[in-house]
Amino acid sequence: MVRTMSLLRALISTARMVRHTPQLSAGLPPDDAVLLDAPDDRLGPALVSAALGEYEQAAKLLATTRESAEWENRDRYVMRLAAFAHGRDAWLTAWLRTAPRDPDALLVKAELAIRRAWESPARAERLRETGPLIDAAADGDPRDPVPWRVALDHARGTHATHSAFETLWEQAVRRSSHHYGCHVSALQYLSAQWYGSHRECFDFAEQAAYDALPGSLVRALPLRAAFTQLLGGELTSVQMDRVDAAADLAITVSAEYAACDPWPAEVRNLLVYVLAERGRWNEALEQFRLIGPYATSFPWTCFTDDPLGQFLETRDRARIRVASATPLRGRAERRPPRGHYA
Repeated sequence: MVRTMSLLRALISTARMVRHTPQLSAGLPPDDAVLLDAPDDRLGPALVSAALGEYEQAAKLLATTRESAEWENRDRYVMRLAAFAHGRDAWLTAWLRTAPRDPDALLVKAELAIRRAWESPARAERLRETGPLIDAAADGDPRDPVPWRVALDHARGTHATHSAFETLWEQAVRRSSHHYGCHVSALQYLSAQWYGSHRECFDFAEQAAYDALPGSLVRALPLRAAFTQLLGGELTSVQMDRVDAAADLAITVSAEYAACDPWPAEVRNLLVYVLAERGRWNEALEQFRLIGPYATSFPWTCFTDDPLGQFLETRDRARIRVASATPLRGRAERRPPRGHYA
């Protein structure tokens, strides 16, 4: 009898999946339209020019963000340009040769040096050597919080003490009290993986979210804490509640941005991972619709060398899980039995 019931459930689930999966693709771009870490309309031309060995577009872009105090965009563009320069840096070399004291070029140089040092087997030693580069970038524009985000990442890798880290943090928030990148760096330092604990990580994230301005991605910071908690293994009921609350808040933050907006794409990618881990498939599928074609490397590179493939696989799994749990007929479709000869 038990085996029969198990088979019956499997048959019903399969029938639901076959019936509903196609229609659940509505609002989802096809697999070949999804892009990994796609640049926005401002960054794209700079990357194309850099691929040709030209730096002028990147210089103009970063100068604009600095002059207009677009610190969030500036941080994001610096990281993307440094990531590009990691493999193709002729344009950056030419820029520094032409303008060795340009604060924007110095900032990209410092970010690139930090990235290369983090990948080195002698990480701590290599990171210590990059200290003067960060100082030079910070001196370029005293208003700019982005060099201080770089400094926070540097401090984590060089085993900086809590007091030293707090000093850097004070300098960062003095320049931009709600800067998302600086908050993420601080959260990583406080995580159980580094120099804190899951509780410290969550406490910091929740307080920062409470203090954040409306529309700020810092309001979704507890989602990052939830991610580190999930990576830590099996959760207690209290921890699960905290993870779910972080996901709920992130859903609210996500709703404040337009669908297919590249700016919150990384937060939404992280959100679908957390929702999937918690078995909240309907909500995960809705976030995939809001993500549109903007897959991001994080968080998927934490688990695979094929982040785009992992994104698409998780999206397919969300559709299948939602389809298999959807009744074959809604309540409105139900009719009384009519008998064999009706």
